Amino acid sequence: MPKNQFQRMVFAFITVVITVHAYVFYSLYVVNGSFFSSLSESGRVADGVKTLGGVGAFGTVLPVWAIILIEFAFAYTLECLVGSPCSFRLAKKVFDIEKTHPVIFECAIISATVAIMCPAMSFIAACIYYPYSGGFNFFTLLANWLKLVCFNFPFALITQLFFIQPFVRTVFRLIFCRKPKSNLDGTL
Repeated sequence: MPKNQFQRMVFAFITVVITVHAYVFYSLYVVNGSFFSSLSESGRVADGVKTLGGVGAFGTVLPVWAIILIEFAFAYTLECLVGSPCSFRLAKKVFDIEKTHPVIFECAIISATVAIMCPAMSFIAACIYYPYSGGFNFFTLLANWLKLVCFNFPFALITQLFFIQPFVRTVFRLIFCRKPKSNLDGTL
């Protein structure tokens, strides 16, 4: 759908803005929800985050907006440099663009992007959220990374295929694919 580098970067920007917010919400409420809800008397995750003063990252506590910015910077860079170009090449190796229905080809690109980005961003998240206060252990980092991949991969595939990418493509079409309006008599 994007035709040039600028459009690819805008497409990646829209995708990453939506995806990072979805993942931060998913991480706080689903993956770590029981921990945060146990921190407050009300049992609500948001109150637990407020009680803690933010989210533990890099061995300190950061506000949620800082976590979103950090994850956005990593995800956007990775998507532009690795995820998008490699996923298109992978899909082209499996499917012939000329003979494959566009929906199937787009699903292949989305699936390849998830297969690349999910393990990479899960590793970055494992490094960001590692409990550095207790010292560093490579095997703990590896276990945390594998746990995050197992949690994130199904969520990533389902949300990207059925919600995020269809929405992003609709927004992208509204921005870049404006067609001239015709008069009632059919002339332009």
